[in-house]
Amino acid sequence: MVVDARDNLKGAGLMVVSMAAFTFNDVCMKALAGDVPLFQAIFLRGVLTSLLIWIVGRQMGAIRFSLPRRDWGLVALRSLAEIGATFFFLTALFHMPIANVTAILQALPLTVALAAALFLGEPLGWRRLVAIAVGFGGVMLIVRPGAEGFSVYSLYALAAVCFVTLRDLTARRLSAAVPSITVALVTAVVIATAAGVASGVQGWVALEPWHMGLIVLAAGFILGGYLASVATMRVGEIGFVAPFRYTGLIWALVLGFVVFGDWPAPLTLAGAGIVVAMGLFTLYRERQLRRRRSA
Repeated sequence: MVVDARDNLKGAGLMVVSMAAFTFNDVCMKALAGDVPLFQAIFLRGVLTSLLIWIVGRQMGAIRFSLPRRDWGLVALRSLAEIGATFFFLTALFHMPIANVTAILQALPLTVALAAALFLGEPLGWRRLVAIAVGFGGVMLIVRPGAEGFSVYSLYALAAVCFVTLRDLTARRLSAAVPSITVALVTAVVIATAAGVASGVQGWVALEPWHMGLIVLAAGFILGGYLASVATMRVGEIGFVAPFRYTGLIWALVLGFVVFGDWPAPLTLAGAGIVVAMGLFTLYRERQLRRRRSA
């Protein structure tokens, strides 16, 4: 199928908007660190996000719960993976510069490609294997285990990568007929419920108006990012659009510096550059192989 160049540009623009929205959400949540307990923040954001997704989904007529048992099992597994990803990512985000955490998460295309080969039997050639190995070397430059300045919360970010990889692999197994917004709603409700239970143990604090303002903004940004990411997959060629997900790192660098005054160390930037380069190469090879199979 020939894709119009304008559709590719539109898809790329939507991907940039999606990454910006998710990064602004991260900034709002990080701004709560030290003032609002983690689980309280996740619960309140989750309740608002669930409500917004429900409203939008009802307007679109895309909320449907009559799913096959197999798909419900996959949705449940995906939701559990999302709980782990949310906890580890936000814990790392509360204690590390946003650009550092985001840089580690740029390894996702590499981990998903490797896990898909190991567990789903998807083909993985030697070129992409080399790219994955070099990319993981870049991750080690970012984390720098055992070096001065090493943060244990880097391991939380790596754990988040593992959970997001599981989430994405599970999503690949869902039937095409399962509405994406239904999956998003179930996930948001499950996260809010889990965080609500955990917040009862961790405790709550009284919120200032600006705390609530940040939580409302975070929920809005999550919804905007989700809708833009779904629209992205329906416009343009995935192989052209997918690399623009790395603009999230640019947003994180800029916002981390402007809002929090953080700028990564040179080794971190070098590692991030390696990870992004290997991720782009992996996406390029996948695009080539997809075209060959189509031919």
